[in-house]
Amino acid sequence: MDLLTFLQQVINGISVGSMYALIAIGYTMVYGVLRLINFAHGEIMMVGAFVGYTMLAVFETSLLTASFVAVLVSVATGVLTDKIAYKPLRQAPRISLLITAIGISFFLQNSINVFFGGTAKSFPIPEFFDRLINIGGVIFTPTVIIVPIITMILLMILLYVLYKTKYGMAIRALAFDIKTVSLMGVDANKIIMLVFIIGSSLAAVGGIFWALSYPILTPYMGIMIGLKAFAAAVLGGIGSVGGAVLGGFILGFTEVMFVAFYPELGGYRDAIAFVFLILVLLVKPTGIMGINFEKSRF
Repeated sequence: MDLLTFLQQVINGISVGSMYALIAIGYTMVYGVLRLINFAHGEIMMVGAFVGYTMLAVFETSLLTASFVAVLVSVATGVLTDKIAYKPLRQAPRISLLITAIGISFFLQNSINVFFGGTAKSFPIPEFFDRLINIGGVIFTPTVIIVPIITMILLMILLYVLYKTKYGMAIRALAFDIKTVSLMGVDANKIIMLVFIIGSSLAAVGGIFWALSYPILTPYMGIMIGLKAFAAAVLGGIGSVGGAVLGGFILGFTEVMFVAFYPELGGYRDAIAFVFLILVLLVKPTGIMGINFEKSRF
């Protein structure tokens, strides 16, 4: 592999990793607060992508408007999912919540299938994002550069909220001991709703970016993307926001570089994420930035 090809794949890996990171943050925050693996999170991302498609293809809005509406609809979906499906099961065994999350995942998949049909949709990419940039022989689209930049900006905003605002303090306190915080007068359900708002909005942004990078949408696209984002969260250390971002970047980079070095094994691309996850967990079972849940959160 020559240097230009290597640089090309590095850029692609960082871009893919950024999208995994955005979705993985939602997994790690919900788990940090509720100890719930929200397997419907990938479908929240898928909903955002389809709403963006509808705004662009049907209503012919700008990408910014489409993204804003996609975030609003995804947030509404995430919050309603919590209020209708998860909130009544707060005191139930964890397995009940897990099964419910899987059920919500199937419900969202089939709902989109009913409204949009099972045929794959082509996401209309705005002209600015569809052009090619050539720098020193390395060719890429603006999306490849914009996605990591926006991911890091959103991460900085999220960390500021978590560590510099009273809402962030409430989220971290709730994650540490939900019963004690509730006894101190904090509305636990309101803070949990805030966690779902943050996670769902980031998933929607990730869905829009994914559609811009891979503009073929199906009702079942969230399954594998969601599983990989979950793998990224576990790889980085479930419960750690920084770990989720690091895991996303590592997973995306590893996946892209493996296919670049071994193109004949491209059919196993989806399996690489999970094989790499297993190898890391054998060495560090808590993930790369795994935290001690008895002492800290996020």
